[in-house]
Amino acid sequence: MQPNPSTRRSLLILLAGIVAFVVVLTVTVGWALPLVIFAIIFMVMAHEFGHFITAKRAGMKVTDFFVGFGPVIWSTTIGETRYGIRAILAGGYVKVPGMNWTEDIAPEDEARTYRSASYPRKAIFASAGSLMHLLMALVLAWAALTYVGLPSQEHVGIGGFAKWPGHAKDAAQLAGLKTGDRIMAIDGRAMKSDAQLISTVERSSGRRLTLLVNRDGHDITLHATPVDGRTIKSGSGYLTKGPKAHGYLGVTLVNLPVRDTWYGAIPATFHEVGSVIATAATAIVELPSKFKGLAHQVVSPAAAANPTNQRDRPESIVGIARLAVQSTSEGPGNLLLILMLVNIFVGLLNMLPMLPLDGGYVAIATYERIRTRRGRRYEADLNKMAPFAYAFMGALLFLFACTLYLDIVHPIANPF
Repeated sequence: MQPNPSTRRSLLILLAGIVAFVVVLTVTVGWALPLVIFAIIFMVMAHEFGHFITAKRAGMKVTDFFVGFGPVIWSTTIGETRYGIRAILAGGYVKVPGMNWTEDIAPEDEARTYRSASYPRKAIFASAGSLMHLLMALVLAWAALTYVGLPSQEHVGIGGFAKWPGHAKDAAQLAGLKTGDRIMAIDGRAMKSDAQLISTVERSSGRRLTLLVNRDGHDITLHATPVDGRTIKSGSGYLTKGPKAHGYLGVTLVNLPVRDTWYGAIPATFHEVGSVIATAATAIVELPSKFKGLAHQVVSPAAAANPTNQRDRPESIVGIARLAVQSTSEGPGNLLLILMLVNIFVGLLNMLPMLPLDGGYVAIATYERIRTRRGRRYEADLNKMAPFAYAFMGALLFLFACTLYLDIVHPIANPF
């Protein structure tokens, strides 16, 4: 069944409005914010699409597939499913009849409800959203490794130059070094870490060094002579004091990104995602211990502005979007990694065994399967679980309200 002409016109008008809004936003604030907003909406809908496609494949009836919440802006029915967009683009949902045993279902539809499905189909349907987040995290990690690269401690590069009072250029600039150059070797000795490079330069004050530098994929040779820090002014004094000379080139060192091949990045992708999953799981376990600190920061501006508190503070969707936009100043690699982290965190949080999260439905389906005996199907009473669900929702709302308030009134300092 195809949408009628009136529906198509309404959809075209809606799409034109969205495009116009994105164009105005891009012209006003730049491309980063619209990109991040689109990425977040895409992740939310990919989550819902996971539920949608697994329900369809399992033979369940899907009555609604909507982007957003609140009043309906546009909708159309194709087959047995109503598709549409609602006013508040803060999520989405897929509706499958029979998510509990008390819902009234027409007899002819009972066989296609969630509650009538087999345990494996229930578990896969309920887990599909988080599985989509895992899949997106893997794709983002692979893209970061192959197209952008990840910082490597063995690839030491030039991030910037120091300004020395009384010097038009520092030693590195006099040598011809440029931002982004990778220092591969000094006097024939490979530089495998920033600590090794700093140590080599420090003990070579006044001595001409031969640098092997990789610039834009080409190796070049440069010569630099570190300057004694005791002769370089810094504020009211000098960079170093004492009887021993310390050599300086006047550079800021960074770990340059290294790209992998598409096939070589596959094992590294799983390693990277696995490492982030472990970190995110620990962070989720520690969330309840942060509630008291969050409440204190809400009522105490001084505590909210404390850098130590900010480093340990969970962020709302506003803070995450701001962080993602800020990361683009350092290139696309950090943005990909932040989006990967968001997918993993949301996917794990969603699988907590508490209603109304998807993990709660998996837990209930598992409990019912364990209690079911041959010829007698066990049906869990969700009303008995309601107090726990309300308490859990209250905790989530508290977390959401505190982090949202702090991210708006006391935003975390830009780490980039």
